[in-house]
Amino acid sequence: MRVTSVSFAGSATSAAQYPKRALPEVAFAGRSNVGKSSLLNRLLGRRNMARVSRTPGRTRALNFFLVNDRFYFVDLPGYGYAAVPNRVRETWAPMIEGYLRGRQNLRGVVLLLDGRHPPQPLDREMRGWLAREGIPHLVVLTKMDKVPRGRRAAHLGEAAAGLGLEDRGLLLPFSAVTGEGVAALWKALAAALAAP
Repeated sequence: MRVTSVSFAGSATSAAQYPKRALPEVAFAGRSNVGKSSLLNRLLGRRNMARVSRTPGRTRALNFFLVNDRFYFVDLPGYGYAAVPNRVRETWAPMIEGYLRGRQNLRGVVLLLDGRHPPQPLDREMRGWLAREGIPHLVVLTKMDKVPRGRRAAHLGEAAAGLGLEDRGLLLPFSAVTGEGVAALWKALAAALAAP
């Protein structure tokens, strides 16, 4: 897909703050250090649209990006060891679950995992929750440029087994550095955005 325009459409911590336009949305979720901002910037062809930080946990609200004036990408706060106070982190679960359960415009979730490591307990929990809620999702393994070619198949197999994925088509390797997986991810996103 050719990205012709991208704009930051606002942050939200409650439904009252969501964008009012009834456009399709895809949400991006993952651990605090998984490379979500780098993936978004690579997909959008922008260097600093989503803020990349060395400190995990900088995203503390739902951030909406309007793409091509046709759909939204939604950057969710990272889960895991984010360097924020517990009282702040505890507000994230209801905020994220409320959005994922109740947003009519949501067409699916891209769940990001660090491809260098096996799925962590919180990754398995998030994937299981999405499956139980019936929310369409795709798992993307980031940072694959750091995985030796000879270990790729093993890492993909380990991730699929750890997440209980029977369909390997729901698992996509990606590198924001090399661009691996960009075309395949856009293809999956286009299909999701076109869904009724």
